[in-house]
Amino acid sequence: MSRTSSTKDLLHPKNKHRAPYDFEKLVAAEPWLAAFIEENKYGTVSIDFFNTKAVVALNRALLKLHYNINNWSIPENFLCPPIPGRVDYIHYVADLLASENNGAIPTGNIINCFDVGTGASCIYPLLGNAAYGWSFVGSDNNVKAFKAAKNNLKENPQIAGAILLEIQNDPNSIFKGLVQSKDRFDLSFCNPPFHSSAKEAEKGALRKTRNLKDRKASAAKLNFGGQSNELWCKGGEYEFIKRVIQESESFKTNFLWFTTLVSKSSNLPHFEKWLTAAQVNEMKVIEMKQGQKISRLLCWTYLPKEKRQIWVNSRWKK
Repeated sequence: MSRTSSTKDLLHPKNKHRAPYDFEKLVAAEPWLAAFIEENKYGTVSIDFFNTKAVVALNRALLKLHYNINNWSIPENFLCPPIPGRVDYIHYVADLLASENNGAIPTGNIINCFDVGTGASCIYPLLGNAAYGWSFVGSDNNVKAFKAAKNNLKENPQIAGAILLEIQNDPNSIFKGLVQSKDRFDLSFCNPPFHSSAKEAEKGALRKTRNLKDRKASAAKLNFGGQSNELWCKGGEYEFIKRVIQESESFKTNFLWFTTLVSKSSNLPHFEKWLTAAQVNEMKVIEMKQGQKISRLLCWTYLPKEKRQIWVNSRWKK
């Protein structure tokens, strides 16, 4: 088994959002955004990123202008994902697949992905399909999120058939009940709940508010929204990813690569220990940086190199 790590100081080179936002073009794509544009204390035009409606409007404009995704929306108080960071995830795992394909990123709906907890935004399937034409199965155990994600697909008929949404009826399961023995997925995506409780999530939001906006703040609002299953679960990120790793052992031949975001670097040694115990063939840790925020992609595969080559030849080169 081998482990490699790489550190990137900026967004992925292929990320369309490395440059400052062009608000003139964004407003032309999504006029609703104009109501939220203001000049900040540095004399530059921007939005208040602590205003959920402003962030939703920005997302709608980004998705429409750059990805041909129309009328995207989420219900009030659901998690509003930061587009640049989500796009980075897509590009880094595309590089991961390219490493199995002589450096060429495989495109088209032959690449099949599984998104754990796709949420109301359905953001990874939408972006992955827009960027590379990949197909997706998105899972969620929240009925309201599921319906909202369905509506986002309905508003974008150009992706009909490329994205399938499934309800996970067992809140304690990740892949069980949804992945069948015959199924083959080239990638799994996962953006796990970060906090272990609502109180911890609120403390985190307050700390962020004080650091970035108002050091005298006494109360905080989760500026990107979020339901309990999106932001916190018992044991937080630690326990959720532990379950993903444990379940992955039962589906080792169904997936080429498993991947998940990891926010807390202190958790990595534990995850790597469990993966070693599970006898994965290879694991990789990829660091991603957006401004002051650093996150990590933990990737692992049970398949030895020769079996991965058979996978590529039989699935991607028909």
